Amino acid sequence: MNTTQSARPVRKAVFPVAGMGTRFLPATKAVPKEMLPVVDKPVIQYAVEEAKAAGIEQFIFVTGRGKHVIEDHFDRAYELEALLSSREKTTELNSLLEALPPSGSVSFTRQQNPLGLGHAVWCARHFVGNEPFAVLLPDELLVSKPGCLQRMVEAYAKTGGCMLAVREVPKEETRRYGIIDPAGEADNLISVRGIVEKPEPQAAPSQLAVIGRYILPPQVFEELERHEKGAGGEIQLTDALARLIGRTPFHGFRFNGQRYDCGDKVGFLHANLAVGLSHPDTAGPLKEILRNLSL
Repeated sequence: MNTTQSARPVRKAVFPVAGMGTRFLPATKAVPKEMLPVVDKPVIQYAVEEAKAAGIEQFIFVTGRGKHVIEDHFDRAYELEALLSSREKTTELNSLLEALPPSGSVSFTRQQNPLGLGHAVWCARHFVGNEPFAVLLPDELLVSKPGCLQRMVEAYAKTGGCMLAVREVPKEETRRYGIIDPAGEADNLISVRGIVEKPEPQAAPSQLAVIGRYILPPQVFEELERHEKGAGGEIQLTDALARLIGRTPFHGFRFNGQRYDCGDKVGFLHANLAVGLSHPDTAGPLKEILRNLSL
């Protein structure tokens, strides 16, 4: 595997949150899908907490119309804080304050046209500048200790280049993901010689799917600048990444923790059950409900 000892630190993370969330209508008519709760926190907060734990210092949200609630969520709520303080609800107050990134560390920009993930990432180019950065798709709730991005950052410090979180999926599901073509693996790091967006099962080079965590070099913006449309008529991040293979170290990081697809109704329910069964406030009552549930 190609390695480098001079990889620059990953300080910035991009969160593409401009999607309409049509799979969850009517719930997402007025509430962004990223604000739907998994137990007691919105989905987006899990991604931000994962990024903070990985050492991210700057949080860049690429939003769209109707997403102002996300901005409000990561801002102070002085009236609510004062009310909780006056009622001595210390636990609730601390949970609000702990969710906030440091002052001045959050930026928002608009993806004015829904042209795909690649376009959303490109919209963050001026905030990222000329340095490596992470991309986290909040729909993917990844649970592990340490977190997925933290482990990727640690591995990236030795490799540099591009790094994508990957996980094996059933062959019939390859058409839903970007799929890598692996060239070798050591210590959960997979050398990548190719990547294809949403291939049909018979054409897929493997069953290793990209699952929504990326560490990317700034050169990816040059490729996204072409605005070339790919699968689904959208500007695909996968296509831009494929053109970087051979020009920079390129690895997949095999994620072995728990993954919940919160962009899917069943996956969202699965996440709530799994997190609820591990949450100290809900585990006992939820287990009792499940035992008594008659189907």
